Amino acid sequence: MSEERLRRVRDRVRPFPDFPVPGVLFRDISPLLKDPAAFRTLIDLLEDHLRASFPQIDFIAGLDSRGFLIGPPLAQRLGIGFVLIRKKGKLPGPTESVSYALEYGKAELEIQSDAVEPGQKVVIVDDLLATGGERRSEKLRSIPFYSLLQYD
Repeated sequence: MSEERLRRVRDRVRPFPDFPVPGVLFRDISPLLKDPAAFRTLIDLLEDHLRASFPQIDFIAGLDSRGFLIGPPLAQRLGIGFVLIRKKGKLPGPTESVSYALEYGKAELEIQSDAVEPGQKVVIVDDLLATGGERRSEKLRSIPFYSLLQYD
């Protein structure tokens, strides 16, 4: 993976201290989304990693809401479907849910019960994993994790 390509992506992520609450450093991807070359580089890097690391993927699942921005173009590149993981109460029909702690509260995510069949391989995509709250569920502890950028 080229340092230049990583830098192109990293340079388009800007920090906002004390947002949404004091003590939290928010990483804003708006500049990345506004720059088509940088956004294409992000998708290229993620596609390269997934093709090399996981030759058989059935779906990309995106976490509400910024995972919805990264997941669909990545799924399209890979020629696979996209599945929504939304905040509680936003999906119709039967759902499965998990709650987790955030730096500044707690949240609950849901997926439609028929979105993924047993045995299917799914990659979960989000823009940022700040504290690991999204991954604290016991069911996810053994799942491989990859982060394109890391911050101190």
